[in-house]
Amino acid sequence: MTSDLPISPELEEIDGKIQDIFRALQNGFQKLDKIKDPSRQTKQLEELTGKMRECKRLIKEFDHELKDQESRIQPEHNKQLNEKKQSMIKELNSYVALRKTYQSNLGNKRVELFDMGAGTSDPVTQENVKMASDMSNQELIDNGRKQMDETDQAIERSKMVVEQTVEVGTQTAANLKGQVATDKCIMFFLFLIVCGVIAIIIVKIVHPNDKNIRDIPGLAPPAGRKLLSLEALGN
Repeated sequence: MTSDLPISPELEEIDGKIQDIFRALQNGFQKLDKIKDPSRQTKQLEELTGKMRECKRLIKEFDHELKDQESRIQPEHNKQLNEKKQSMIKELNSYVALRKTYQSNLGNKRVELFDMGAGTSDPVTQENVKMASDMSNQELIDNGRKQMDETDQAIERSKMVVEQTVEVGTQTAANLKGQVATDKCIMFFLFLIVCGVIAIIIVKIVHPNDKNIRDIPGLAPPAGRKLLSLEALGN
């Protein structure tokens, strides 16, 4: 401990803060082992990372202060304080390595949790959904069920649209079929009428003096023309 060395109050204060952080890091990592929820583990690890950053800053401050006081400290004490600084750096590096190990393990757990929900995820229709790495097992299950329900509802809506489309198509085909049948009947009757007129005209040409043909409505000569013909014969 630096308390055994004749150092300035400034260095002693910085050292005290660093030692407090080391104790907090030790307790924090011990607590991390007891946490099972990945989201809580992530939060705890972030807090420990913040403490390590603060510790690194304090070690730099300790080194800076040590250099400022180097001329006023005996060489033997200066050597001991530099060794103390190196010990601080070594201890901090051990916590940094420990943090990397926890991060790696936590990353593997995140991948496993994400794979559990991969079959129910839909990146096109998601809205306000938390990342799988931040979810608990129950949250993943609930989110999966919700998306499955939404998928089922979308399928049902699609079925209704298809059924309505088929119904409209069937009705349209029936209407078109009826319209075509009506048009065929009309054309057939028109064809019969035209054929009848043509037949009458042909018979009229072949037998112009046939009284029965002349009496057919529409083919007999006008009454005025008939009277004129009689008058001409009388003269």
